[in-house]
Amino acid sequence: MNNGDLPGKPGNFSVSPDDDIPEALRDTPDIKRRSPIKPIWVIVGLLGIGAIAAVISLSLSVFKPKPIQKPTPAGSQTQSGTNIEKVDNLLGHLPYQEAPASELKPITANGQIQLRAAAAEKFKAMSAAAGREGVILVPISGFRSVADQKHLFFDVKAQRGQVTTKRAEVSAPPGYSEHHTGYAVDIGDGKTPATNLSPTFENTTVFKWLEKNAAYYSFEISFPKDNAQGVSYEPWHWRFVGDTDSLKTFYRAKNLIRTASPAPTEPSATPTSTTPTEPLATPTSTAPTEPLATPTSTAPTEPLATPTSTAPTEPSVTP
Repeated sequence: MNNGDLPGKPGNFSVSPDDDIPEALRDTPDIKRRSPIKPIWVIVGLLGIGAIAAVISLSLSVFKPKPIQKPTPAGSQTQSGTNIEKVDNLLGHLPYQEAPASELKPITANGQIQLRAAAAEKFKAMSAAAGREGVILVPISGFRSVADQKHLFFDVKAQRGQVTTKRAEVSAPPGYSEHHTGYAVDIGDGKTPATNLSPTFENTTVFKWLEKNAAYYSFEISFPKDNAQGVSYEPWHWRFVGDTDSLKTFYRAKNLIRTASPAPTEPSATPTSTTPTEPLATPTSTAPTEPLATPTSTAPTEPLATPTSTAPTEPSVTP
């Protein structure tokens, strides 16, 4: 019987002494350990954001629109590392402004043919020097207005039924003639007027004298054989280049890049028709270089002389 259930009497407990002291129960907070993965993800996230920002920045720099370059009036460009000026031209002719009337001076007694003051002075001196040697220089045409050039180009072209490209070989379109400048002059031989404005003028005494002496008076031929502008050979057409303005006016023609002209194709057609057969016929011979020298020495010059055959009949129509 368990006396512990009776009042006033101590009960007999069979519990061990250790069980007499109740165990203290404490409410300890449930503390979770911080995960070591979180800092890593933060770093990874920052790196990812940085990478995205770098990609966006690179994309903006790649696709950034390039600034539009404004074309220059003369549009200087280079080809194959050489300085070649790309010049605005029409059918091989360059644009020129009319000389002011106040700057023109007569070079003939009747005053009908005029040049700019500096050019007129030098031409008179050159003509006088030639006359002392028995050579008579006759000025045929000097300054020419745009209105005059319209008649010579369009009206004469229509009268003769010429196509535009052919007409441009012997006459410049209005606004593109050297005669507008007041520096250009057409010269004839007073002793052989039949050669005026003709390629045969190169055989005259006047032309031979000009070749030797014109440079002393700052005159030069405008359209020699094989000129870069593709204009027919004009031994009678000379221009003054004795001051800064005239040099600036005509220097562009020296570096003109030809855009289109039928003339360059003719010389190349001649040598190609003969060169393939001649050298191949004697491959084992000791003179393979002889046939190659033959077509190249004569072909380039002959075709270029023929386009000028139409120029003699056209008075005062030179560029």
